[in-house]
Amino acid sequence: MPRRIDYMSSPIFPLYHSTRKKPRRWPLVLRFIKGAIHIDVAAPVLLHAAFAALIVYLDQKRDSHLGIPSSSIPSLSIVVGLMLVFRNQTSYDRFWQGNQHLTTIATSIRNLTRSFLTCSYADDGRVTTRDEGADVEQTIRTLLAMIYAAKHHVRAEWGSTRLPILIPDTEIRRRRRESHSMAKPEYSELLPAGTRGYEDQGLGLLLQLSVQVEGFIKRGVSRGWFHAPEASQLSAQLNALVSAYGSMETIHFTPLPVAYLIHTRQVLALFGCILPFALVEEMGWWTILLTSVITFTLYGIETIGVQLEDPFGYDRESDVNDEYPIHTID
Repeated sequence: MPRRIDYMSSPIFPLYHSTRKKPRRWPLVLRFIKGAIHIDVAAPVLLHAAFAALIVYLDQKRDSHLGIPSSSIPSLSIVVGLMLVFRNQTSYDRFWQGNQHLTTIATSIRNLTRSFLTCSYADDGRVTTRDEGADVEQTIRTLLAMIYAAKHHVRAEWGSTRLPILIPDTEIRRRRRESHSMAKPEYSELLPAGTRGYEDQGLGLLLQLSVQVEGFIKRGVSRGWFHAPEASQLSAQLNALVSAYGSMETIHFTPLPVAYLIHTRQVLALFGCILPFALVEEMGWWTILLTSVITFTLYGIETIGVQLEDPFGYDRESDVNDEYPIHTID
């Protein structure tokens, strides 16, 4: 009995759930859990609020002798602002470039698929054999599997128990348990029979599949399907696909320097600790609230930069997946 596919809910394409399909239930200003960064910044904000309360209490005991001139805050805020601007601009550039490279892969796959489907026949009128037709069909399936292979490679989700050395032992054990319990990868039916991954040896699955696609182009030239300029154009499309894949690897495996990340956090903490001293004389107990608001804003901006730094993870960019849950094929 043929399987029925629900095209409105089934994950038939990795980019299907990347855009919003219906209006939000709640205004964004009222969102505090889903997609928000409140939980990530709660700890530092509460610590700074507690420190501000301590400063206000001690200042009341000492008759306003802990305050410092408020003119010292603007100079520090300029430094903090410049660091956060650089942090977020760099992170968003990585986010944008990652999506651009993913679009390049999808565009190359579409172009190759169109060319293979329309040009895979001989000009002399010879009928395409069943084996040749199966070769074309399997190559198209291989092309469709390549975008899934790219996604899973940059997430280190290879559908096996072999994992990179850089992942902590606890994460390795967790993923091994999940790999034994979950079903086959979502694109397993698209792969040629007997395909075996070698990701633990540094060879991405997409590169393996690109070799098979290049072999099909070579066979198409031998069969008279593609002439030399056309074969060269197809190879250029495949090269662009592999180049975009390599650029995605560069973004994922080249994080921002740890020294810069450490210094940014330390500057934010230092600014949050100095802030109560500059506000306590004029604001009194309102210093606690104002310090909380300012630190929430600054740490929130920095946390958004952390999420944008790796565009291939699971950080929520929208709530589409909650409104449109992914279902399996019936």
